[in-house]
Amino acid sequence: MQNDSQHKRALLEARHNDPFAYLGLHQIKSEWVLRVFQPYATEVSVHDGLVWQPLQRVDASGIFTWRGKNVLPSPCLLQMNYFNHVVEVHDAYSFASSITEHDLYLFSQGRLEQAYRMLGAHHIELQGVWGVRFAVWAPNAERVSVVGDFNGWDGRVDPMRTLGSSGVWEIFVPDIGLGEFYKFEIRNRNTGELLTKTDPYGFSFEMRPGTASRVTALDGFQWRDSAWMEQRAVHDWQHKPLNVYEVHAGSWKRHWDGRFYNFRELAESLVPYVQEMGFTHIELMPISEHPLDESWGYQTTGYFGITSRYGTPDDFRYFVESCHIAGIGVILDWVPAHFPKDAFALARFDGTALFEHEDPRLGEHQDWGTLIFNYGRNEVRNFLMANAHYWLNEFHIDGVRVDAVASMLYLDYSRTEGQWLPNKHGGRENLEAVDFFRDLNVMTHEQFPGTLTIAEESTSWPMVSRPTYLGGLGFSMKWNMGWMNDTLDYIEHDPVHRRYHQNMLTFGQLYSYTENFVLPFSHDEVVHGKRSLLDKMPGDGWQKFANLRLLFTYQMTSPGKKLNFMGNEIAQGHEWKVGAEIDWYLLGHSENSGVKALVRDANLLYSGVPALHELDFSHEGFAWVDCDNADQSLLIFRRMARDGSYVIVLLNFTPVPRVAYRVGVPHKGGYREIFNSDSHYYGGSNMGNGFGLYSSDVAWNGEHQSIEVTLPPLAGIVIERMR
Repeated sequence: MQNDSQHKRALLEARHNDPFAYLGLHQIKSEWVLRVFQPYATEVSVHDGLVWQPLQRVDASGIFTWRGKNVLPSPCLLQMNYFNHVVEVHDAYSFASSITEHDLYLFSQGRLEQAYRMLGAHHIELQGVWGVRFAVWAPNAERVSVVGDFNGWDGRVDPMRTLGSSGVWEIFVPDIGLGEFYKFEIRNRNTGELLTKTDPYGFSFEMRPGTASRVTALDGFQWRDSAWMEQRAVHDWQHKPLNVYEVHAGSWKRHWDGRFYNFRELAESLVPYVQEMGFTHIELMPISEHPLDESWGYQTTGYFGITSRYGTPDDFRYFVESCHIAGIGVILDWVPAHFPKDAFALARFDGTALFEHEDPRLGEHQDWGTLIFNYGRNEVRNFLMANAHYWLNEFHIDGVRVDAVASMLYLDYSRTEGQWLPNKHGGRENLEAVDFFRDLNVMTHEQFPGTLTIAEESTSWPMVSRPTYLGGLGFSMKWNMGWMNDTLDYIEHDPVHRRYHQNMLTFGQLYSYTENFVLPFSHDEVVHGKRSLLDKMPGDGWQKFANLRLLFTYQMTSPGKKLNFMGNEIAQGHEWKVGAEIDWYLLGHSENSGVKALVRDANLLYSGVPALHELDFSHEGFAWVDCDNADQSLLIFRRMARDGSYVIVLLNFTPVPRVAYRVGVPHKGGYREIFNSDSHYYGGSNMGNGFGLYSSDVAWNGEHQSIEVTLPPLAGIVIERMR
């Protein structure tokens, strides 16, 4: 137990780990003692219920004391004189903790799903007084203070209490409100190192290059999307269309002077565009706070904060609400795999490897220069679980796309021998990350029915999108990186050589139904020297656009849900540039506007024809008609719906038209062309089958009936049976 002089010294040296034991109102024997530390005040008084009672300055550094026989009203109301500027505030050390033992226990066990309502900064009423409760997890700190404009950014003024052995520090600062900027000042108990950190649970932040957190309300937004939320809970997403438009919010469009669109402006422009184009969902690249524009949001420093680049949390709520009212879902790109080394954020948060591993063989991504979360630590796992819960609960988002899943699953990811540590069984699997994924997916699907979790997983890890009770990871879907790589590799070959690579288009059917796959053409495929989709296409100008139209037709008719990055749909000629908007002026060219029209119509075809989406994840929804005609680089297949209806997809990957090409069909009767990527509306040569097709009794492709079709050059057509 410290004596008075020890308390004073610890307080003045900003080392006190239990300031509530000294400051505030205490009964000592037969009298009451109030101690206040205000280094900038010239005079301090306390109200005893009738009059102001002056406190005596007992130390030149700013410790004031009052003594009396009668207890003071609680919480104590103080009057501070700052060189003739007088203010009245309540004493922060008169308030009991408002954090429960139960919440602390759940947090230590990694099971406090709404940890963001305990930690961080919350504007609340306590003992009849409004103020802000600050709480932070820093178990290896000797002292933690909240600093901000309200205390001159002086870590001596508002030192926090530690709550038992939880590692959580807390203080209620009365008479301050929303909008205050703040940080945590932390002194490590072993080294004495002094750190100033932004709040890991901060809900918003000041505009870069500033890094302070900002007190922001969680509640208050009046949602108007109840119809969407009710319908989502019973939505049969496995058998419904899912067609995602991937967007980087800062470079979809810019103002004339280069300013970002905020989320309310995006709601007015992006949402109608996506609706017109027939996409079902918007996937936003990371919108959590990050210091560097060029990181695209993947170097996250504020996991719970909407980046101030695009507005406030309520601006984002308005955006999500607008999407839902328009019938569009919102998916967030989420980055639980790593975080940057910026000194103001999570890295060595309390002077130790708190959120990360101490050993760089476990704790550092060498390729990315970032740190890896310690998934085996309960409080760290709780941080990430609570973060997912936060976005789903507080912002009504419809799913998360989890970035870099493979880097989390493998301990030797992008490491050579000797640079990684095996698990307890001697293997390369990150068992703690596996448990985290399963817990994440169970929580998401149980508590937010109808929401989606989508894994960007680039290896052959089994059962990524299978339920946890069957031994899977529990994701809703997984990106099909194999399909994407094979397809782009194939389409980049000159048509004269494609005959030698037909297996790149057919091999995927061997594994297409082992997972619930998404077929992505994402931002990763149009940056870092990979060229835009249009620029990947071989041939002259006409052939490039024809190949691109064919590529989109192949994607939209193949089994699996869909994703395209912004700019793909207008055939942007150069790679994506994060510092500028899409080249919208290209829509003044007929070739580009034709591609846009094709993407719109292909999207509507995919959504409107059950055979193209109902059985995306089942082999019953697909059958080859002809996959062996490599010499002519033709692919023909059927897509089926649950009611037995079907369409036939015919793809010609050469610039040579095929006239009177015979195709086997399952039923006798008439057929009609319902989509043709060579239509003149899309910039094509307008070859096709506009007058209908009728079967004859000629057996072909294993069927008793067949039709003769015209296959346009570098084009795909879709045919349905007339009833």
